Amino acid sequence: MLNYHKKIFGSLSNTTNGEVGGDTLFHYSQAGDIVWAEYAGGAIVKGFLIAKIVENNALDMRYEHINKAGELMTGKCYSTPEVLSDGRIRLYEKWQWTSGDMSEGESIVEEIIIKTS
Repeated sequence: MLNYHKKIFGSLSNTTNGEVGGDTLFHYSQAGDIVWAEYAGGAIVKGFLIAKIVENNALDMRYEHINKAGELMTGKCYSTPEVLSDGRIRLYEKWQWTSGDMSEGESIVEEIIIKTS
């Protein structure tokens, strides 16, 4: 099982109907096969996600956030991981809004290593 605990992810790409962008950071935690994260940045004021690790370390998740327009947005996402050559995790995501226009999209987020001195 992959370890998502205490990992930080940033956006590499997203379809135009998504709200996650380059300034959005996801702070992941994990207990067993349950994963959750708090996220914010860019168009998103505050967000939360909860997920279950399923087959092949993929994440079956639900998310909710408040955007800068003050709207409460919700959705579902299926994230497929790739372990990069340096050990970091990249997630290929297929998602759908469960609020608003109910549209679908795809995004990629990647683990960020924050260097501390």
